[in-house]
Parts: sequence; C-alpha cells; structure tokens
Amino acid sequence: MKYKILILLLLIFNLSFAQNDLDKTEIENIQKLINLFKTKNIDGISKVITYPLNREYPIPSVKNEADLKKRFNQIFDKTIIDEISNSKIDQWSEVGWRGIMLNNGDLWIDSDGKITALNYQSHFELTQKKNIILNDKSKLHSSLKIFKSPTYKIQTKSYLIRIDELANEKYRYASWKIGKSEASKPDLVLTNGTVRMEGSGGNHTIIFKKGEYNYKIYRGIIGEKGAPEISLTVEKNEKQILYQSGKLLE
Repeated sequence: MKYKILILLLLIFNLSFAQNDLDKTEIENIQKLINLFKTKNIDGISKVITYPLNREYPIPSVKNEADLKKRFNQIFDKTIIDEISNSKIDQWSEVGWRGIMLNNGDLWIDSDGKITALNYQSHFELTQKKNIILNDKSKLHSSLKIFKSPTYKIQTKSYLIRIDELANEKYRYASWKIGKSEASKPDLVLTNGTVRMEGSGGNHTIIFKKGEYNYKIYRGIIGEKGAPEISLTVEKNEKQILYQSGKLLE
C-alpha cells in the first residue's frame, strides 16, 4: 500500500480524533526527541525506537539498534530530519491509545517518547523497493509475475500467503500450503481484493470474496502489545470457519 494513500487516509480519520492536550512529561519527551534529531544524535535516536521498526514492504524492518545505526542515513534523510527537528509542540497530537503523531502521521511515538512508526520513505528506500521487487518477480511462479507492487508476504500455521497490489488498484491473494515455495503454482488465487480501513492508526483489512466465502487479511500496525501483526480469517456465509494469526516475512 502506498504511503501517500495511507497518510491521506490517516489525515481524514485523525481530523476527528487528534487532540493536543499533551501532558508535561509527554511534551518533555517530544522536546528531547526533537533535540536528538537537531543534533543528528544517531546513538541517542537508536535508543528511543521500539523495534522492529517496520518499513514499507518488501523493505526489511529495522531489527535493532545496530541495524538502525547501519541504515540511519538510508531511512532518515534531510527531509524527514528537518520535519522532526523543526517541529513545534502544536504539530504533535495525541490520538488516544494509538499514541502521538507528528503532523499527519509521518512519525508516531508513544507516551514515553519512543518512536513506534515512521510513515515516510526516503529516495533511497524508494529505489531499494524497486530493486527488491524486480528480484522478487524473478523467483515467482509465472502466473504471478504481473503486479504493481507487493503488499505482504505472510506465514500462518498452515499457509504461505502473498498479497500483491494490481494495476487496477485491486489486490490479489495467492496461497500455498506450508512447505511449498512461491515458484510453484499456487493452491488458491483470488483477485479484486479491497481495503477497509480500521480506525485512525493505519490498521486495515484486505477483503477477498469468492462466492459464499470471504477471505480477510487483517494488518495491525498500531495496537495492543502482544496482538498479532497480521492474521487470516475465512468466513462462509459471514460465519467464521478459520482464523490463523501470522507473521510477516521479508
């Protein structure tokens, strides 16, 4: 899913939820974060991030402090550094349990001032994504090579699933039983998937319909600790017949 679309949707939803009633501690934490970016204190910034820090698929997540230090200049370019370091407190809004966002959701932090999400892509990451996609296509079954952008690769208890965005702005679902590879013919392919946003934190569900069946991929970007980052639900005549939590693959 493109970040520009996600940020626009976040703005629409957050207009009714955003609040600027930050308490003293939260304001102090925000100011500390601003100062870290003003001085480009990479060591300090690496310690105020909740890992893994997700990047837009198929770019790998930032796993830990060492990984962040190695990739810092690839992720945090001048544009986003300036946005953070030049920000004023009134540009930060508390959005309930989802956390605190900068402007329209480019950056999210928790009440302790730790970065939980970065909804921004540098020029380096845009190029990196294109190269990863080209390599990814070379390893896929021939029936799946045509798509606009990969969205998710998921592993559940029983299935390997990939979701791709197609040229018509719809989504495609392809799945294999665990043990098979993406180079083999998929066991199931569904098209015409649509996205349903779930609240203001970026969480969403991609829904695929096939006769009396609904296949739902839920992506929890901002949620309670311990909640699965992604899951598969299958319904028959709107009655759930399968649920499996999953993990995102890189």
